[in-house]
Amino acid sequence: MHPVVLSLVSSLGLKLGPGKTSCEQLTAASKHYIVRMGLLKFLAVASDISIIEHEPAGRFIPITQIQTSGELSKFITEMIPLLHLQAEQSETIGYIVSELVSNVIEHAQSEHGGIICAQYYKKSNSIRIGIADTGVGIKSTITRFHRAKTDLDAIKLALRPGITGTTWKEGGTEQNAGAGLFFIKSIANVNRDFFIIYSGNGFYKLLKKASSTKSLTLNIDPFQDRHSKIDDLPYWQGTVVGVDITLDQTREFSLLLRAIRDTYTKDVREKRKMRYKKPRFI
Repeated sequence: MHPVVLSLVSSLGLKLGPGKTSCEQLTAASKHYIVRMGLLKFLAVASDISIIEHEPAGRFIPITQIQTSGELSKFITEMIPLLHLQAEQSETIGYIVSELVSNVIEHAQSEHGGIICAQYYKKSNSIRIGIADTGVGIKSTITRFHRAKTDLDAIKLALRPGITGTTWKEGGTEQNAGAGLFFIKSIANVNRDFFIIYSGNGFYKLLKKASSTKSLTLNIDPFQDRHSKIDDLPYWQGTVVGVDITLDQTREFSLLLRAIRDTYTKDVREKRKMRYKKPRFI
């Protein structure tokens, strides 16, 4: 079971409220995984399934509710050991995930914040991440400053770099460059990994490229990547993002992380400049 499913179900349970969820009999083959990731405990559902809880460090992060920047920082700190990468590369992916969840905290207007969990798979050397919220959704945020007739139109805009619901200007602002989703989709695309985003009635899924190429080409328009899309799913009030990141050190992966790292360094530099810029009085 992908962590995105756990995050989605947890968000829905919080939306319904205490006492509105139940579990008569859990017979799924993954029931021990569901219990260990904390789904039943998170939803306050009683269970007679007993498991031996091994130390999660370096293997997974159970379902976590994030409503503050402090909780987000703690999650990123716990996520780094799951990446099994060099410190600089781990920090880059941590930055991207931090940007994604920060958007939930700052703009989704979700009463319960964001729900996130992650799992490392040794056999495939990959990390799977699921993020979900029950906020206003992408279309409501994007259409503050950009035109989008449908939820799928809004998702398309949200996946483009430099488009954010905080300003009409392309390139975003010093506080929000509108590139978090583009970066995470680009990493999945380069590594031919799983990536989905679901909001409102719209659903976008990245499909694997036929084969890896020697050149690193990133499409600004997400609909130019191999993908599938649906515009009539049951309405999800909020946003759901699921992604796999293969951590093998391919040339394309390293080049992309380096490019993102350069952007990240510039972003941090600009934010610090704005923070410490003293007002001048004439």
